[in-house]
Amino acid sequence: MQNTITKSYSKINPNTFKHSVNNSLLEYIELRLNKIFSDEINSENSIFVNVKPGIVHKMALFLSNNITRSCAVGIAGETASGKSTIALDIINTIQTFAQEYKINNVITRINTDDYYYDRSDMVKQAGSFAEFAKHYDLDVPEALELELMKKHIKSLLFGNTVYLPEYDMSGTAIRRNNVKLAVPSKIIISEGLFTLTDKVVDAFDIKIYVDVSVSTQKDRFYKRAAERGLGDSADEVYENASSKAKTHIHPTAAKADIILSGEADRAAYREFINKIIELVEEVHFKTPVLC
Repeated sequence: MQNTITKSYSKINPNTFKHSVNNSLLEYIELRLNKIFSDEINSENSIFVNVKPGIVHKMALFLSNNITRSCAVGIAGETASGKSTIALDIINTIQTFAQEYKINNVITRINTDDYYYDRSDMVKQAGSFAEFAKHYDLDVPEALELELMKKHIKSLLFGNTVYLPEYDMSGTAIRRNNVKLAVPSKIIISEGLFTLTDKVVDAFDIKIYVDVSVSTQKDRFYKRAAERGLGDSADEVYENASSKAKTHIHPTAAKADIILSGEADRAAYREFINKIIELVEEVHFKTPVLC
């Protein structure tokens, strides 16, 4: 998706959203959400690359409790695109709000990377993770047990408690199963390379893709490679990741409801989420004025 996504939206006239609304909470929330999205889309250095029609209505259905079950959010993008940082900013911002109002179980994170198959024996045989990475492809969906991830998400959406796996990213390739307790929450959020691929994408209500330029992504990748001790295998790993992304990751952007810029200011993401939170605060914790 790098170098192929362009700003595809057109400027929105804010006056479109200044008409009065009836007493329907759904319509009120949708009107307000449209304004929030419009303002951000029309701003300089917007966090958005593209927003599909219909996603605001879907969000309004959840925020108005017309849909009462949990909402599953999936975030995908290339390695070092910024998807994990964005997901954590969303989580932290929402949890801050939840703490203020003493709301329990507001958001649960599922890390796609935790579903990599255990390959610790192969790492031992290779002598190091760097040598293992030269011969084992971690950049294809088949390297992860995405069917299990989908099962866990669906179970949470049905209100069940789940024990999640945990994958060791330090270089052992160990996956420990059934170690992290996940409880049903208002929002289930997951991010990873292959979050929007065919085996798991239909588990999500809101699908997000994070786009990033080649230069920024490459800088981030090599910093991370140094931290993980990839050594002289970093070049090969990067080239493989970039090549496989063209096949397995870039096409998933077409499934996304929202495409975000992975290079936008982190404060801008948090500000946008806070505007949505302020709307939730108004309609569910205060008395909204519907006129």
